[in-house]
Amino acid sequence: MKDAFLALEDGTVLRGRGIGSEGLKRGELVFNTSFTGYEEAMTGPSYKGQILMFTYPLVGNYGISYEAVQSDEVGAEAVVVKEACKEPSHRNSKSTLDEFLGEMDTPGIEGIDTRMLTIKTREEGTLKAAVAVGDYDEDEVVEYAKGAPDIQDLDLVSSVTCEESYRIKNNGPRLGVVDCGVRQSILERLNERGFDIKVFPADIDKESIIDYDPEAILVSNGPGNPKMASEPIELVKSFIGELPVFGICFGTQIIALSLGADTYKMEFGHRGANHPVKDHDTGTVHITSQNHGFAIDKESLDEAGLKAVQTNANDGTVEAVRDMDRDIFGVQYHPEAMPGPRDTKELFFEEIYQMVVG
Repeated sequence: MKDAFLALEDGTVLRGRGIGSEGLKRGELVFNTSFTGYEEAMTGPSYKGQILMFTYPLVGNYGISYEAVQSDEVGAEAVVVKEACKEPSHRNSKSTLDEFLGEMDTPGIEGIDTRMLTIKTREEGTLKAAVAVGDYDEDEVVEYAKGAPDIQDLDLVSSVTCEESYRIKNNGPRLGVVDCGVRQSILERLNERGFDIKVFPADIDKESIIDYDPEAILVSNGPGNPKMASEPIELVKSFIGELPVFGICFGTQIIALSLGADTYKMEFGHRGANHPVKDHDTGTVHITSQNHGFAIDKESLDEAGLKAVQTNANDGTVEAVRDMDRDIFGVQYHPEAMPGPRDTKELFFEEIYQMVVG
């Protein structure tokens, strides 16, 4: 058993047992309410700069299959759980949570009160934190947590975008994807629908995308503050009115910012697989998977020429924006994630396909 503790910027220290690799990592402590999908969540690039805590008390029940990973590494800086399952039960399991985190050189901690930490986060907002696995001094780690940079001031997209463009060939419409930290499942769903895809780094120039001759542009999910992603914002601005432009999560915020709307940091964000979203055109409520700590300012949409066509049924935040005249559509949730229901998958990917083919 490895010594481990979690330290918060307010001086709170919780001791537990180390899992994964030894080491010291810091970031913004956030919680995810999903019962399943921990493999997808941990490897999602959007958790860059954050310490990911699961509220479900036993994580790793069905092991790690490596079939649902969203990138080549764990996106989160560290992982926090109440209990890590030692003997997973699933025919496709190839390793435990502990083994997987060790393989990915990511520290984690179990055996602490995640319920208390979740309530604390909901009451006080997200806090800076550090996870220490190994022999570390508590006071020094508390100071280390306090010194973590504010996630609002970080450009995290540059650390998760692809280094070079690559293509996923198909027979359908050509779609240029701006990679701000794209999840593998998004590319899989686009490919399933028939799109011919070329994925571009977030700092790509417009001419390189034009050389591919795309019929539409999609801006992917990504980590951190969308306002820090100045290059994707300017890129999208240059394509508005020339090509249909779509967005998922962070990408939708990029679209809004490119048109002059505003975004803001939420108190503790939306992270989980059970968020209700109301479609105001149909009256339907969809259950969605979400992972974002920033949101679009609803009051700023009119000036940007965008309409909020879907909102969160819990807190009224913007969940989808549209401008039919300029062929713009973006959703704040993850339609590819399928948290049980699959309706948003069919609606989003079919809708953008029809918008492209006319």
